[in-house]
Amino acid sequence: MITRERHGPWAIVVGGSEALGASFAHKIGEAGINVMLVARKPEPLEAVAASVRAKTGVEVRTLSLDLARDDMLDRIREVTDDVDIGLVIYNAGASHRTGPFLDGTLDDALRTARVNAIGHLSLSHHFGTKLVARGRGGIIIIGSIAGQAGGIGIVAYCAAKAFAQVLAEGLWAELKPLGVDVLEVPLGAMNSPAMARIGISYTPDRNPADPDRQAQEILDNLPNGPVFVPPHLREQFERISALPRREAVEAVSGRMIGIKD
Repeated sequence: MITRERHGPWAIVVGGSEALGASFAHKIGEAGINVMLVARKPEPLEAVAASVRAKTGVEVRTLSLDLARDDMLDRIREVTDDVDIGLVIYNAGASHRTGPFLDGTLDDALRTARVNAIGHLSLSHHFGTKLVARGRGGIIIIGSIAGQAGGIGIVAYCAAKAFAQVLAEGLWAELKPLGVDVLEVPLGAMNSPAMARIGISYTPDRNPADPDRQAQEILDNLPNGPVFVPPHLREQFERISALPRREAVEAVSGRMIGIKD
């Protein structure tokens, strides 16, 4: 579980305007920790902030920001340098586009890398330095089952999510002895507004996790890094991880194009 003493007085949730991110914001507020919410769309961002303030009474700041911007870290520093961040959650990470890698532009691929890999790296370095100086706190990186193998139609996304997991594993090994918990969580496809916006929908049997339950589960397992696989995904995660690489790629690619694997 998280506490104000170890993970407060402030937390930052990147990708905090809907679905799992909004659930994180509420859970953090319920723990008495103030929240800095970062997301691209200002309207849902402000709606979540207002709800967290009303229900929990904590202070909530917001920053509307495109995480693919070159000055992303500078913009976040402008609104966080004056507060003590004890918990960092990087929840952003939807694929910028789906479809064959070479049919997209180089900028499409670079945008996916900035949001899903460079963002993790930049914020982990910046806030990690501060957390180590405090001697306490935590970093949570939300990854994806897709990071276990390359897949048709989301080549850059799979690669970025693989990067995120290995980054978290290394950070865990380095920072855990210094008092900082690091946890990566490979999730499955969520039936969220972000997925709907790029034309992907999922039936409840493929995505049984409730965002509130999922957020609580992740927060409860923050000390249990480096990787926490939610129970409903463990069989799939372990199966893909154990397969020979060609079969793993075929399995992930099959799911991407709707083939039963």
